[in-house]
Amino acid sequence: MTSKAASSIMESEMVLGVGSWMVCSMGMLIFNKQAITAYPFEGSLTAMQMLFSVLALLCGAHRSIHIGSRKDVLRWSMVVPFFSGMLLTSILALKNAPMTLVIVFRSLSPLISVLIEQFYPEPLKITPKLVGTIAVMVGGAALYVSQMDRSNMVGVQWVTLNMLFAIADRLLQRLMLAKDQNPVDISKTGVTLLNNALGMVPLFFVALCTGELAKAPATFAALSTAGWFWVGMSCVVGLGISYTGIWAQSLISATSFLVLVNANKFFIIFIEAYLMRTKGVLTPRQVLGATISIAGGIAYALVRQRIEQDAAEQGERQKLIQEPAEVKPNEEDSTMKAGP
Repeated sequence: MTSKAASSIMESEMVLGVGSWMVCSMGMLIFNKQAITAYPFEGSLTAMQMLFSVLALLCGAHRSIHIGSRKDVLRWSMVVPFFSGMLLTSILALKNAPMTLVIVFRSLSPLISVLIEQFYPEPLKITPKLVGTIAVMVGGAALYVSQMDRSNMVGVQWVTLNMLFAIADRLLQRLMLAKDQNPVDISKTGVTLLNNALGMVPLFFVALCTGELAKAPATFAALSTAGWFWVGMSCVVGLGISYTGIWAQSLISATSFLVLVNANKFFIIFIEAYLMRTKGVLTPRQVLGATISIAGGIAYALVRQRIEQDAAEQGERQKLIQEPAEVKPNEEDSTMKAGP
């Protein structure tokens, strides 16, 4: 296979992986927003979504599940609390805060992520252009939220926790999945299974302690057909986002993934404002702020790509300099025979 063909395959996989995650991400937020309204118990709802993912993987994808060793499982178990926390606080944020507030706090994620990535085995070089693009994203998000009704500024603690859990989850996944870092010997379906199987245990325990499980039967009995649909679809899309999130994270950096998350949220706001009509009509300044932030995300991606390309080219040059010149044995013998 030529290098051009291999590059084309990698680009196609990146488009498919990232595109699939974007679709699942939008679906997850919309279905979760409706599901938590129909079934207002976040702990047991999240646990049910994870249980559905485990059963679906064991029934339909067990052949692709590969777990290298116990050491790999122990390493990956560090990700599980942050994965569970991210899902739970995401639902709590949707339940208690408007999506615009989530946008503002998530726009800070790339800046924090870039700083933490400096402790990776292969850290990213920070340039003024990179910092500038992040500043543009933050500025656009700030302009967007400046026109928001201050009475909607609720649930700040859940949005903050969700941002922190998301940063930790993506950074750890990047470290343990990317080929240029320190990857574990576990397949994508394997880590999806571990995330959900290990993560649902504490959530069921929380649901038991808070009394959610005792109230669940009566709540399910009172669910309408639409309510069952939203809860069921949140489970289906939850499985999709569990897999595609890991797939996309193995293809791009943690910071790029978080920037993608931010840009994706503006599509959610558009759907809420103009299709679902849950947040009213966006003002011109909000539209401008969203446009600026998305443009900043595109600029960030281009700057980041250039930095990574320069780093790769520099690494290749260093390898060529460090490699000693090899002399073939027959050439060495002929030189010795010829003499001075």
